Amino acid sequence: MPVALGALSVVLFLVVLLIWRQLGNRDNDIVQGQNRLNQTQAAVLVLQTEVTDAKAGMSRIQKRMDEAKAESVQRQVELDKVKASDAALQAELEKSRAISTDFQTRMEDAKVVSIKHQGEVEIAQAQVKEMQDQLNKAKSDTIRLQAQLDESRGLAADLQSKLRADEEIISKLPRLPAKS
Repeated sequence: MPVALGALSVVLFLVVLLIWRQLGNRDNDIVQGQNRLNQTQAAVLVLQTEVTDAKAGMSRIQKRMDEAKAESVQRQVELDKVKASDAALQAELEKSRAISTDFQTRMEDAKVVSIKHQGEVEIAQAQVKEMQDQLNKAKSDTIRLQAQLDESRGLAADLQSKLRADEEIISKLPRLPAKS
């Protein structure tokens, strides 16, 4: 009996050691699982922070895109105004040229009449002087209108280049997904 009890004690001791070892392995698995869970939770927190930052960045990009579109529309309106002003100045220039040509024709006619009518020389000279003054005024008006037209064309070209630059900026901005 003592041998049987000794053998049973050894078997029970071995069983206790085996169970103890399995409990140690299970505790290690639990600790490793807890560590992995903590790491995963930290990674999820980082991802949530990145998603929040990305949303804020998208909001800023959308705001800049809206501002760029508004500025582009404003520049297009300004360009249209300059083009309309340019057309009006062109019409005024043509009118001034017609007046200048008419005055020059009248001045030439006055010169011919003064040669034919020697008795009316003083009157004709006065008419010629008046026509010359009107011609000079018309020429100065023509020059002034031409300068305004050139300036208007320069402004139109400047606005056109700014519009192209804004459109390039808008085309380079990332496209946003459609909102539902």
